[in-house]
Amino acid sequence: MEFSEKLKELRKNRGLTQEELANDLYVSRTAISKWESGKGYPNIDSLKVISKYFSVSLDELLSNEELLDVAENEQKVKEQKNRDIIYGTLDCSLIMFFFLPFFGQNINGVIQEVSLLNFIEVNSYIKVPYIIGIVAIVVLGIFTLALQNCNKVIWVKNNSKLSLILSTVLAFFFIMSTQPYAAGFTLLFLIIKAIMLIKWE
Repeated sequence: MEFSEKLKELRKNRGLTQEELANDLYVSRTAISKWESGKGYPNIDSLKVISKYFSVSLDELLSNEELLDVAENEQKVKEQKNRDIIYGTLDCSLIMFFFLPFFGQNINGVIQEVSLLNFIEVNSYIKVPYIIGIVAIVVLGIFTLALQNCNKVIWVKNNSKLSLILSTVLAFFFIMSTQPYAAGFTLLFLIIKAIMLIKWE
């Protein structure tokens, strides 16, 4: 008997609805429905709670193969959270471009390094894309850190790719507009993110 069937049987033997079991286990009814339909497994912590709640061992709840699947899924979730923390932190840190002297501007024949906020000797068609690109990446970083527990497939699969794309475009724009310091830092962060993506994929 698979875990989904065992859980359903244990619940019915107690005379509980999915809603009641969810309340007792402090999870959503959707989670119970998902587990009972065989569309996923609880994490290790939830399995321990279920085991204690029904007074059964983990071995009685899960077969060896299912236990391996749970462990593998748990590892993937941890890797995803670690990647989100790294990507989100790197993306948010680009806000430093607004305050630290990463941009060179020509003032009376002398190149001075200034922050983006003080970068005034430049055409708006160059400065505006800088601002838009940096703000977009920082906002994505904030969402990445805030939505670490989001399980939506479209978000989980695409947030890191979107971060890589935005960083690539911004680095390319810095290179094309001859801003070596800004380009160098953006490329460094991009390389770190690419290595992480390759390692975890």
